[in-house]
Amino acid sequence: MAPVPPGIRFLTSFNRDQWYRAFTFGLTFLLYTSFHLSRKPISIVKSELHKNCSHVMEAPTESSSSQQPVLHPELDCSWKPFDRNNYKQLLGAMDYSFLCAYAIGMYLSGIIGERLPIRLYLTVGMLTSGLFTCLFGLGYIYDIHSLGFYIFVQVANGLVQTTGWPSVVTCIGNWFGKGRRGLIMGLWNSHTSVGNILGSLIAGYYVSSNWGLSFIVPGVIIAAMGVICFLFLIDRYDNDTVSLKFTFLKQLLLGQESIGVCVPVQQVVVVKSEAEPSAISFMGALRIPGVVEFSLCLLFAKLVSYTFLFWLPLYITKTAHLDAKKAGDLSTLFDVGGIVGGILAGVLSDKLGKRATTCAVMLLLAAPTLYGFSMMSQFGLGPTIGMLLVCGGLVNGPYALITTAVSADLGTHKSLKGNARALSTVTAIIDGTGSVGAAVGPLLAGLLSARGWDQVFYMLMTADFLALLVS
Repeated sequence: MAPVPPGIRFLTSFNRDQWYRAFTFGLTFLLYTSFHLSRKPISIVKSELHKNCSHVMEAPTESSSSQQPVLHPELDCSWKPFDRNNYKQLLGAMDYSFLCAYAIGMYLSGIIGERLPIRLYLTVGMLTSGLFTCLFGLGYIYDIHSLGFYIFVQVANGLVQTTGWPSVVTCIGNWFGKGRRGLIMGLWNSHTSVGNILGSLIAGYYVSSNWGLSFIVPGVIIAAMGVICFLFLIDRYDNDTVSLKFTFLKQLLLGQESIGVCVPVQQVVVVKSEAEPSAISFMGALRIPGVVEFSLCLLFAKLVSYTFLFWLPLYITKTAHLDAKKAGDLSTLFDVGGIVGGILAGVLSDKLGKRATTCAVMLLLAAPTLYGFSMMSQFGLGPTIGMLLVCGGLVNGPYALITTAVSADLGTHKSLKGNARALSTVTAIIDGTGSVGAAVGPLLAGLLSARGWDQVFYMLMTADFLALLVS
């Protein structure tokens, strides 16, 4: 008999629990990556929806009766209705439409998610999210210039995307216990930044030639991941309720002779426990110690993070005088820093055993760093790159820790007496409250940027200090 390759031996050395945990980790990582991948294009396309037309303006001649600059009529350098002087407010309104709907829907999503099969609930959410993301891009293809159309699509997409976060956090919380939860979820939560980076690169590739594809391609991706979710996701593992047969995998890799016995392939069987506890109520979740405090902290922390998510590429375009693609590519460095910050926050919180202290220290450092970024961005590309990485780590570190490890800890708090069905509701309350800040931040940025970008950074620093006070 031919010897078994060492790689196959290595793969089969892990037990079934390790394999299924690794599979669930990887699958939920990719699922939520696709959610953020579909949210990013709007920030990349903003500078294309309203281009600066100053380069085609001509001063009036002496013979001209008009004292106003003359715009070449044959050059269409913007997309109606975003060709007005108040285009920043219109773009801010689109952000607000999505995020406000997301914040409101999140409170309902957690409650609904506790009472429905997570796999089916998440699948429907991803398929409909793909549909609405594609519809935004089809507005370009079919030459739709109605602001109402784009706001409707944003509101609908915001509502259906609320199915994502409570579902994937519940899945990962069901499969992984509290041991090293900060590290595991810090690594896992990098899907947020990975999705933002991929979304920026995909949208940036199409933004100058056909910005409709900047939405259609991510929309197709999230819909395809919805199909994968339906086919493969196992949302929980419990020895009393789930029987997972692993022997067939070793048979497949090593062959029947290597195992010595023939064991038939068996399907995954899920059996409902008769004594399964009922889902927790909304008010019951609020009474869990720490839920209200961390929800308020996330409100301000997410305000800062989502303002960067939606406005950073446009800020770079205006201050560094780069085109939309280059600004989008450069903005991904903020998310690279966010990956490191999320992992660092998880490791530190595991070592110290104090999630709140870890958040407080990073928030304390974030506020002056934001001011430094606003100053350094005026001194060229090198300082801007360095500050983007540092800001990304300090801003996204607390945000990542609260939405993952903290939410999972509170959703399985000892006061629940073993009732694990609070995880989705607690996660939704914390992230829903944070999403209120995520809705307000980009809206304020749109209004304040008209007075100068300094005002935006003062707002972000104030939000960081408020997050620190309630942490």
